[in-house]
Amino acid sequence: MLNALTIDVEDYFHTEAMACAAPRTEWAGMELRVERSTWRLLELLDRHKVHSTMFFLGWVAERCPELVKAAADHGHEIACHSYWHRPVYRLTQDEFREDTRRAKDVIESSSGRRVTGYRAPSFSILSGMNWAREILTEEGFLYSSSSHPIRHDLYNDPRASRLPYQSSCGLWELPITTWRILGRNLPVGGGAYLRILPLQYVLGGLQRVAASGEAMMVYLHPWEIDHCQPELQVGLKSRMRQYIGLKGMERRLEMLIERHSFDTVARAYSIHQDGAQYGSRVTHEFAGACV
Repeated sequence: MLNALTIDVEDYFHTEAMACAAPRTEWAGMELRVERSTWRLLELLDRHKVHSTMFFLGWVAERCPELVKAAADHGHEIACHSYWHRPVYRLTQDEFREDTRRAKDVIESSSGRRVTGYRAPSFSILSGMNWAREILTEEGFLYSSSSHPIRHDLYNDPRASRLPYQSSCGLWELPITTWRILGRNLPVGGGAYLRILPLQYVLGGLQRVAASGEAMMVYLHPWEIDHCQPELQVGLKSRMRQYIGLKGMERRLEMLIERHSFDTVARAYSIHQDGAQYGSRVTHEFAGACV
C-alpha cells in the first residue's frame, strides 16, 4: 500500500513553540539552518529511493530558491506551507489570501512547477472554516492537508473527519493520520509524536492503521533531525515540544520508511494536475464523504 510522506520545510525558529523567542521581525537575523537539514533529508530519501511532498514555507523559498529547485529535481512534489507561518484562524480572509498567494507565487517561481497542495501552519484550518478552503480553491489548489483531528492546545479539532473528504468547493482535505481506538483519535502521524512518544507505540499504531486499509499521511520537519540547532530561551512546555528526541529522529524516520511504502501525496492519493481523483480503493472507501 502506498502512503504519503510529507515534509514541512521550515527552520527551527519558525515554529509556534519558538514564537515568543523569535518574532517574525527578527527572522532575517537568525542563523539559517534549513538548507543543510533539508539536504540531509534529500540524501536520506535518495538512499531509500523514496519521494515525498515538501510543503515549503514561502519565506524559506524566497531565500533558498535553489533548495526548492533541487527538491523538485530530485523528484519530490513541491507544495505550499504559507508564507509567514501564521495560524490561519488568527487571520482575516484578506490576510489569508494575500499570504497564500505570495507563498504560492514564490514557490512556483523557485521550483518551476505548478503548486496544487497546501498545508496550514499548525494544522490551523479547523472545522467550520470553509472560507479558507474556498480561498484555496480560488487560488488554484486541489488539496489541503491542514487538519490533524486530535486534542491539542494549538489545533484542537478532535471531531473533525480523520478520513479524506471533499469540501463543498471541491477541495480535498487529507488529514494527518491518527489511530482510532476506544472512541478517540490518537496521534501517530509523525512530527513531535514520532520523536517523543515510545517507538513501539508509534510503529504499532501506524501498523494498525495500515492493516485497516487506510493510506497514511505522515509528516516531519527538517529541523527535527538537526540536534545542533540553537536552543532558544522559551518555557518548559515549548522546550519539550521542540528539543526532545532530535538525536533519534533520523533513525526513527528510516525505520518507518523501511516498514512501509511511501511516496508523494499526489501519487499516494492519485491527485492529478487536472483535478483530484482517487484510485478505486480509496474512492470506494470514502464514497459519500463530501461535506
